[in-house]
Amino acid sequence: MRFTDTLEPLAGGLIVSCQAYPGEAMRDPKTMAQVAAAALVGGAAGIRVQGIADIRAVADLPVPIIGLWKDGDSDVFITPTLEHAKAVVDAGADIVAIDGTPRPRPDGLTLAETIAGLRAHFAETQRDALIMADCGSLDDAIAAEQAGADILGTTLSGYTGERPKTDGPDLELISLIVERCTRPVVAEGRVHSPDQAAAAIAAGAFAVCVGTAITHPSTITSWFAGAVAGAVQDAGR
Repeated sequence: MRFTDTLEPLAGGLIVSCQAYPGEAMRDPKTMAQVAAAALVGGAAGIRVQGIADIRAVADLPVPIIGLWKDGDSDVFITPTLEHAKAVVDAGADIVAIDGTPRPRPDGLTLAETIAGLRAHFAETQRDALIMADCGSLDDAIAAEQAGADILGTTLSGYTGERPKTDGPDLELISLIVERCTRPVVAEGRVHSPDQAAAAIAAGAFAVCVGTAITHPSTITSWFAGAVAGAVQDAGR
């Protein structure tokens, strides 16, 4: 896909993140592909998936695919190295999501060097993927844009120590990035309701990515179970 071909379907749309944690019952590429297909029926404009097998399983869906590879136990674990990023692209992702912070990466490369390495890989393989930087702060977003990222995400807001962890999406950060940067901003992280998704768009987001609230049954069930248990306790039953 060309730059505009990938971005245009996402403009003002909902991206659904279809991921399951290791050891969970849904941790299977076929299951994630089925979840992604169901999300498309509901109106998803794009899909975000984790892991090479999952990316391959959804690569033929008729919407832009954001791929990433979570690996390792260091602070940087979202597509942590250039080799991880190359593998994500080679698996069929239209957009490769990488850690967009200045924190040390396992391969010793900087964000700018990683992006430059990806551009070289695109040229060598005739791929035309985009690069999404998962950021935790305004400084991250500015640096990622200067390094050549095509898309800026608020994915890591509240997880890098630079900003507080908000109850919902970091609407302030969305507004700050939109004001200071020119690249499209994807609101991601703790978007738990349709109202919050709409608020992210109102704050200036180009698109909104929702995962847990749509595709993680264990967490959704825990929300309802907790509410029911609390109501029973309040009623003295």
